[in-house]
Amino acid sequence: MGSQLLGAHRPAVGGLQNAVYSAKEIGCTSVQVFTSSPQMWKSSPVTAEKVALFKKSVAETGIDPLAVVCHDSYLINLCAPEPEMREKSIQGLKDEMMRCALYGISWTVSHMGSHKGEGEEVGLKVVAESALRVLDETPDSVTILMETTAGQGSALNYRFEHLARILELTGAPDRLCVCLDTCHIFAGGYDIRDDASYAKTFEEFGRLIGFDRLKAIHCNDSKNPLGKRVDRHEAIGQGTIGERAFQLLVNDPRFERTPILLETAIENEGHERDLARLKSYIA
Repeated sequence: MGSQLLGAHRPAVGGLQNAVYSAKEIGCTSVQVFTSSPQMWKSSPVTAEKVALFKKSVAETGIDPLAVVCHDSYLINLCAPEPEMREKSIQGLKDEMMRCALYGISWTVSHMGSHKGEGEEVGLKVVAESALRVLDETPDSVTILMETTAGQGSALNYRFEHLARILELTGAPDRLCVCLDTCHIFAGGYDIRDDASYAKTFEEFGRLIGFDRLKAIHCNDSKNPLGKRVDRHEAIGQGTIGERAFQLLVNDPRFERTPILLETAIENEGHERDLARLKSYIA
């Protein structure tokens, strides 16, 4: 059957509801949004009117509410060495999840943290402690999706073992799951360019983490080579990953009902072209 939930991260100019409407207009069946600026700590209040407009847009477009995903602020670092920054990050993620709860969004994607020279094991332990606190102090309706990263700088979660370690340290609560980014895992050293490498990488993911934890996929080609640990997205089939990985992805029966979301360039109808390309790959 192929992927039923192909979408993109759409801009919310003029209101969060407009991201949903614009997603529907270009043929998306899933959508990712920012509920506030990803480059700022402060956000505007979530009013009853904003919530009503957003929920109306989801209902009118027919997009499955479980195919609506939020991405948190890029400023958040749950293992920041500085206590003040770590506390600010914990509060920032809590605030994001509270906004999601009000809007009725079930998933909050987060890069989680960078150890800033403290070491990966130390960073993972602090991320786990911070994540447990966030989960304890936020509504049960919202789940954290730990995003795989490219490993740029001191970013954690560029290895599947990192995600598995956080799950081990936290006791694997139901509300702690994963968002996989194709560009990021490729930059982190996981090859997916042909049938054999794709199968090997996802076998490892299933063994270490489990597909029941995979709730969203960021679908991006890469400007940089395998294992470069640099996060630079490219249009689908136009980068160093190439078309075959995405042909396999959208036809993988394990991901039929998993939101597969473009984070490629939106300019010059980029999302429209990439979405059409993904749809053309479905057998």
